[in-house]
Amino acid sequence: MVLTTSLQFPATALRNAGISNDKVHYQLTPEELVSQTLQREQGKLNASGALCIETGEFTGRSPQDKFIVKDILTEHSVHWNQFNIAIDEKFFFQLKNKMLDYLNGREELWVRDASACAHPDYKIRIRAITEHPWSSLFVHNMFLRPEEEELENFQHDWLILQAPGFKANPAVDGTRQHNFAIISFSEKTILIGGTGYTGEIKKGIFTVLNYLLPHEQNVLSMHCSANKGNDGDVAVFFGLSGTGKTTLSADPERKLIGDDEHGWNDNAVFNFEGGCYAKCIDLSPAKEPEIYNAIRPGALVENIVFFEGSDEIDFSSARITENTRVSYPLHYISNALEPSVAGIPKNIFFLTCDAYGVLPPISKLTPGQAMYQFISGYTAKVAGTEAGVTEPKATFSACFGAPFLPLHPGKYAEMLGRKMKEHNVNVWMINTGWSGGPYGVGKRMSLPYTRAMITAALNGQLENVEYERHAVFGMMMPKQCPGVPVNVLHPRYTWADRVAYDAMAKNLAEQFLKNFEKYASGVGEEILAAAPKI
Repeated sequence: MVLTTSLQFPATALRNAGISNDKVHYQLTPEELVSQTLQREQGKLNASGALCIETGEFTGRSPQDKFIVKDILTEHSVHWNQFNIAIDEKFFFQLKNKMLDYLNGREELWVRDASACAHPDYKIRIRAITEHPWSSLFVHNMFLRPEEEELENFQHDWLILQAPGFKANPAVDGTRQHNFAIISFSEKTILIGGTGYTGEIKKGIFTVLNYLLPHEQNVLSMHCSANKGNDGDVAVFFGLSGTGKTTLSADPERKLIGDDEHGWNDNAVFNFEGGCYAKCIDLSPAKEPEIYNAIRPGALVENIVFFEGSDEIDFSSARITENTRVSYPLHYISNALEPSVAGIPKNIFFLTCDAYGVLPPISKLTPGQAMYQFISGYTAKVAGTEAGVTEPKATFSACFGAPFLPLHPGKYAEMLGRKMKEHNVNVWMINTGWSGGPYGVGKRMSLPYTRAMITAALNGQLENVEYERHAVFGMMMPKQCPGVPVNVLHPRYTWADRVAYDAMAKNLAEQFLKNFEKYASGVGEEILAAAPKI
């Protein structure tokens, strides 16, 4: 064995898991993993000392190639749909055996033990066996890092096998193409092959927790960021990628609980992870100083481009992908809360990047509206991301995380609704998208204005102001907000052509109604009454 660590090596446990490779690096430090990546010419340091790598063919998740084993445990509990795609257990075992043969044939492997869930009552222990050192660095950054004494008799609850170089044969392995991510709840194993994109590791465990916690322990799992004020008040931020979850939760005036995945039990919100996985596109020290300053030794930066002839990152470049990312431990954020456990939320924010320029920059929702918007999970992709696309495109993702939810969306929505009412939580919708017109006509909402609106909501400064109801979507819009010009607060008044605004609002409302048709039979009258009115 290659023992490049003083820690006790789990040789017997690895043999029991099918690993017979005698060249295994166990629980290496970030410095060692970075050094090994550089030695193997798999990465490069940037000017600030972060490791920059390319993930290869895949620079993002591949939702159509993520499978859940359909067996006696999951057949009637998983909500099978376009995200929860069933695969027969015979293919799981077949691929697992092939992957083990592949990994055992490598020159060397990397093994890392970690855990998920900052709350001790729900912690799961994870063992990740990876083909490359930089994948092991990602696991170190993103999951909770056990103390040395915890590793002495470490027994994993879940096993991850990750091999970017291993490719499935769809004709015989039951996959759609050569890459795959497969979860077996019965075997407590995740197989990831044919893709080097590290986010598959992170989201694999998130999917596991989204099944175990609500289904078995009555804990609401959430795709959200969260932070805590000086007086202990907790705020939760839901939103799809690109809406500002990570940016807006990294508030220098508040402690960061986490940027992406949390649980909510009877008396606390807690982070699932031990790190952050932030988007880097257009990153700047002025707009996102905490994230920018986290790009330092130990951080892992993915699929970026350097300015020619330099080691300076061109954060504006999307030459490889718009989904450029950086992972780093939570303590790289100066105001991170550790352990990442806090109280019951006082405020919930639904973030949307509305490229149609219709929704208000801030509005307050009734419980019924909150549930409607939660189940809808709306944002919009801007034009220009695909050839020939010239108009914004609405995206709906139930509970702001449909690809990672093994249970029916109604389960998560019902749990959130019950908790909101029980604790009298304020729910706000924040539009971080366009104002004054759709994408291409209007302008993106000013980040300082968005921060000012959120701060006002958190500080109670919007409790006694006058509100106005949105004519189509029904949410209540404050007529004034500290630090924000009055003419910004009502979206219709920011458009030069208000007739065009009304037409666009009608168009967006119709898309909401059409999307919600698939949920209408499973929700109550309070939620149905919160639909937009045309």
